[in-house]
Amino acid sequence: MRDMRTAARFAARSDGPRRPLRHVLLSSSLAGALLFALAPAVEAAPAAAANPCPRGYVRIVCVNLDNQTLWMQDKNGHRTYGPVPIRSGRKGFPTRTGLKSIYAKRVKDWSYAYNVSMPYAQYFDGGQAFHAYAGAITTPPGSHGCVNMRLADAKRLFSLTQKGDRAYIWGRRR
Repeated sequence: MRDMRTAARFAARSDGPRRPLRHVLLSSSLAGALLFALAPAVEAAPAAAANPCPRGYVRIVCVNLDNQTLWMQDKNGHRTYGPVPIRSGRKGFPTRTGLKSIYAKRVKDWSYAYNVSMPYAQYFDGGQAFHAYAGAITTPPGSHGCVNMRLADAKRLFSLTQKGDRAYIWGRRR
């Protein structure tokens, strides 16, 4: 094919079934034939999910509210822990997003506002914290803004972080 117009006219011929333009262009050469054979595999491959969690921090806790997961990564963006499931803020009590810093850690804590135990609490924004939750974290409606985790996950995260470590929270609970 000399140019795109010629290929488009060839693809739009009325004699025979119409073929997508990519089939015409790719099948016009030996290299095209090879690419054409591989095209279904390439088209079927899912796009790589972007990781918006920033790099460059020795340790950073990454929280994706869209799919309710948490993990830790190193300065190169390699995951060092997780992902693990979480439960974030319910309607009217959203988990605040952005780049945060863990400013307090308590093995045993208590929320007087909500009358609930908060084991392995790590505060990152006002009263919002990562902490264990005794119930099933997959049950609605959600937290009052905290990031709830299973006990074993909260304990492990607690052991991996230090006061001053960063946390990046993005997305929106659905």
